[in-house]
Amino acid sequence: MTQYTFKPNDFKVFDVDGLDARMEALDKYIRPQLRELGEYFTQFLETETGETFYAHVAKHARRSVNPPSDTWVAFATNKRGYKMEPHFQIGLFRDQLFVMYGIMHEGKDKEEKVKTFEEHFDYLKQLPDDYSLSLDHMKPEKKFIKDLTDEEIQAAIDRVKNVKKGELFVARTLDPSDYRLKKDQAFLYFLEDTFKHLLKFYQ
Repeated sequence: MTQYTFKPNDFKVFDVDGLDARMEALDKYIRPQLRELGEYFTQFLETETGETFYAHVAKHARRSVNPPSDTWVAFATNKRGYKMEPHFQIGLFRDQLFVMYGIMHEGKDKEEKVKTFEEHFDYLKQLPDDYSLSLDHMKPEKKFIKDLTDEEIQAAIDRVKNVKKGELFVARTLDPSDYRLKKDQAFLYFLEDTFKHLLKFYQ
């Protein structure tokens, strides 16, 4: 019996039609693991940073018609919320499990905080080949860092500074059928390894 990971069928909750029905499916098949991951990685991040982190499982409370196309648990040092500060996320779209760290467009002082990616530019470029950039957390599309030029990476960083809706996340994803999702041990190892890489950008 697994506690943390997701089966291929779990991702199919995003095929369920209707807001109420999809929310019910999320409650049954996704949120139990997100809560467990929230508890596990608040402790992990506290050990790694010496700071207190809080887990925020997405509630999708503002939705009244359209069902969510993704869901997540976010980690931040603010107990009341995560959107205003750089934060970590573990979440799912229909076609991927994602782990990421970055700055949402609602972020406070995001022009200053995005500079962490400039300060660690060489490290960003040297991340393993399966790391990518997300310029919009609401969309599943991401671009592998290895396929981007220095100028394209810098443009993504500058966009956060200059565009109101600009945001940037460094991400890593798994296909729903990936072997690392089959057992808790392999999944947690993948997540811990990813978080350790992402913590380089945390300030």
